[in-house]
Amino acid sequence: MSVTAPQGFEAAGVSAGLKSTGKPDVAVIVNRGPRDTAAAVFTSNRAQANPIMWSKQAISDGSARAIVLNSGGANCFTGSFGFQTTHQTAERAAELLGIGAIDVLVCSTGLIGTGDETFRTRVLDGTERAIAALAADGGERAAAAIMTTDTVPKTAVRARDGWTIGGIAKGAGMLAPGLATMLVVLTTDADLTPEAADAQLRAATRTTFDRLDSDGAMSTNDQVTLLASGASGIVPEPDAFGEELQALCLDLAAQLMRDAEGASHDIRIEVVGAASEDDAVVVGRSVARNNLFKTAIFGNDPNWGRVLAAIGTTDAEFDPYDVDVTINGVRVCTQGGPDRPRDEVDLAPRDTHVLIDLRVGPDAATIMTNDLTHAYVHENSAYSS
Repeated sequence: MSVTAPQGFEAAGVSAGLKSTGKPDVAVIVNRGPRDTAAAVFTSNRAQANPIMWSKQAISDGSARAIVLNSGGANCFTGSFGFQTTHQTAERAAELLGIGAIDVLVCSTGLIGTGDETFRTRVLDGTERAIAALAADGGERAAAAIMTTDTVPKTAVRARDGWTIGGIAKGAGMLAPGLATMLVVLTTDADLTPEAADAQLRAATRTTFDRLDSDGAMSTNDQVTLLASGASGIVPEPDAFGEELQALCLDLAAQLMRDAEGASHDIRIEVVGAASEDDAVVVGRSVARNNLFKTAIFGNDPNWGRVLAAIGTTDAEFDPYDVDVTINGVRVCTQGGPDRPRDEVDLAPRDTHVLIDLRVGPDAATIMTNDLTHAYVHENSAYSS
């Protein structure tokens, strides 16, 4: 049931005609309380969609009762008309739910730079019909309604000590971090203060969604939202809640990676022996964003030279001639030179593990990415057609 697994939540997903396929494209998730705690992290892209601008204002007090999401249009670079559309969406939802517009968050995803009266009418109509269809088992329909080029919905649930966390996510391309990645809604019936929710969300996204780097392209619409109803009546032990939230976010991030546009390999780039965690992240991300490395993996070529070339572009602390590289359990490079023969590496499986040992310190980090395929190029060459 994903976002409706925790007590106190209802959700729905309907088709409003935003997609030519007729598939669901508007979702509404409502927190019935008693708490209305909310926290969110947003894209750090300076180019931000109208829903991001609205939601930043709406959540500034640490509370929200509902979130409206649409696929089939990003409502970005649509001027004052677009912001009015977002505002009217929140107002329409608020009127129907008997709450204030400032208690409604809005998210959109789809093609940038398009939006007209038809788009607005369909979003408002979809919001009305989704609210009329709200149900305690509507989480799966909401997950389907936020999909764009996704091939499957992404959902997850965790439960512990009498409280539950649920989540849905969308994203298949334009997956690069900036505090958040893609559209994600997390719900919990744990009793959290706004300060606790914000701290827990930021800690979880930092090591999960923020470590997912599919194609180096940061969206204008990225938002991860946590809503807490408090309906369980339980104030969770912070470490326990943080552990479960991190696990749930990691689960969703892995689902996003597996469904990346056209990908044939899911790649975990694990960097160890770093002087700092930041260094490990920088090194891992340099490999994740290197097209030569990504095409090599697509071609089942364990070309470790491309790994060293990529990490050599960073300012992280290490000696390029004292680095080990292991691919799928075979150490192909040691101390900056050849080790085991490349033909010992089996890259046929979809899951691919690259281990980089910088040999200078105690810190580590893992970046999740995928290969660069013909299918990815084809998908994005015709995205707006």
